[in-house]
Amino acid sequence: MWDNPRAVSAAEDVTLQRLEDQIAWYDRKSARAQRRFKFLKGSQLVFAAAIPVAATIGGPAAIAGTLGGLVVVIEGIQQLNQYQQNWQAYRSTCESLKHEKYTFLARAGPYVGVRKPLPLLADRIEGLISQEHAKWVSTVENAGRSGAAEEPAP
Repeated sequence: MWDNPRAVSAAEDVTLQRLEDQIAWYDRKSARAQRRFKFLKGSQLVFAAAIPVAATIGGPAAIAGTLGGLVVVIEGIQQLNQYQQNWQAYRSTCESLKHEKYTFLARAGPYVGVRKPLPLLADRIEGLISQEHAKWVSTVENAGRSGAAEEPAP
């Protein structure tokens, strides 16, 4: 799991496992939100582009109307679930956690000369997760008036 040859204490193992779990969670959630956002936006573009084509070829007005309706529904789903915002926020938190992991393993940055770096690592990890959770709560409160958002990290 870790590229650190020294013996790992139980407390360090728990902290490092928490860090790995959170990196994996944010990575998965970011990828999922990105896929959903790109699928919805791609679909929206295709349907929006098909409206003038349907109108030009002289198809029934219902086809253009249906395509327009689909564009609106897709945008509504995107706005309710905040896929783009979640993708970016989760990716940012994931990358911050990775940065913290590698800084800790190298005993660089805030870990230089620290006698007990593990409590500092745990505090910094939880601080990053807490910041993202606070952003998520704000998003849910804003979107909650009209829909849903992704679930918070475990």
